[in-house]
Parts: sequence; C-alpha cells; structure tokens
Amino acid sequence: MNPTDSSRLANSSAPTRPLILGITGASGLIYAVRAIKFLLEANYRIELVASKSTAMVWQAEENTRMPVEATQQAQFWRQQAGVPTSGHLTCHPWGDVGANIASGSFRTLGMLILPCSMSTVGKLAAGLSSDLLERAADVQLKEGRKLVIVPRETPFSLIHLRNLTTLAEAGARIVPAIPAWYHKPQTIADLVDFVVARALDQLDIDCVPLKRWKENLPEPAEGFAPEE
Repeated sequence: MNPTDSSRLANSSAPTRPLILGITGASGLIYAVRAIKFLLEANYRIELVASKSTAMVWQAEENTRMPVEATQQAQFWRQQAGVPTSGHLTCHPWGDVGANIASGSFRTLGMLILPCSMSTVGKLAAGLSSDLLERAADVQLKEGRKLVIVPRETPFSLIHLRNLTTLAEAGARIVPAIPAWYHKPQTIADLVDFVVARALDQLDIDCVPLKRWKENLPEPAEGFAPEE
C-alpha cells in the first residue's frame, strides 16, 4: 500500500471535543488498537470505555493480560498502539455509569464501538444500559449524535439483522468489519486499516493513511465498480 502523507494528518489541528471509543468483547480487538493509534497520532481526544468481557477476549487473542483498572488501561492501550505521548486518552471503568460520557450534557464528536459484539447490539436495540459503554451509546442516540457500530460477527442470524436494523433506524451507522481489496492490501494491518478508515469516515474523521478508490490507481476495467 502506498499511504498518503501521514505527517499532514498527524499535524492537523484536531477538534477540541472528544470522541468516545467503546470496545466490547467481540473478536478483532486489533481494530480498536489501530483506531487508537491513528486517532492519537492525529492529536484527537479519546474517552475510552472497554466492556467487562474485553479483558477475557484480549487474553484469548493475544495471550496478554489487559489491566482491568482504568488507571492502568491508558498506558496499556498506548503501548499496544505504539503511541506513548500524542493525543489525549482517558479510560473509564466499565461500571462507572456516573462518568462524564454517561451524560448528554457532555458534548462529544460522537461514539465509535469497535469491535461491537452482538450482545451489545442487542442491548442497545432494546434500549438497555447495564454498563457505561451501553449508557454512553444510548446517550448518543437520544441526543441525535453520531453513533458508529462495527459489528464483528459472521454469519448474522435473523435476530442480529433485526437488531442492527433497529439501530440503523434509530440513527446509528452500521459498518461491518468487511475489508476491500481495491487498495491493494499487502498485510493484515492494511485490511484492518481499511475498516477503521471507513468507520471513522462516518464521523467525518480522516486520519488513516489509506489509498482510496481512484486515488492514483490504474483505471478499472470497463463496467467495474468497487463494492462498499
């Protein structure tokens, strides 16, 4: 992949309002790590909340212990993302329903749930808020703010599809973790970054050095169009 000028993206002035990043116990936590990397490098403010099951999934996928204590999580996520100082990262305990992001009066750029489990999808579709992540997402919907959900499951059952439809009808943007190939991916990171970039696009955030469709690429064969 021939990335765009990442230094331009990193040095651009980021908005003062933070972005809420929710991380659930779905497989594919690498998506969250890459999102953190690009957002921090571009000097964004992140309010992060990981669900209770995230630590268990991280242990299974990476064989590494994720700190449960929020005070230790910021350093952990920065280490995983390889960004020790840039940006601003605040981590919240999953059970702290009194945190700032639990209130509609706390203004944000919106919220990204990456990856999002079907359990979380189901609870949000039913209007349930049993922890801080779910409450923060519910706030985005009730305030009419941007909520982007990246479900990581396959295949979808009819229940999953109906729950996702309910959330879409309520105003959420659904961005399944489905990579494309027209940007000529060479590594797993290239495939992951495509999904991260498309999810952040829904929030009008452009900080991932991604080769986009028809950006200095050879013209496609006649009649060919990429699938989104």
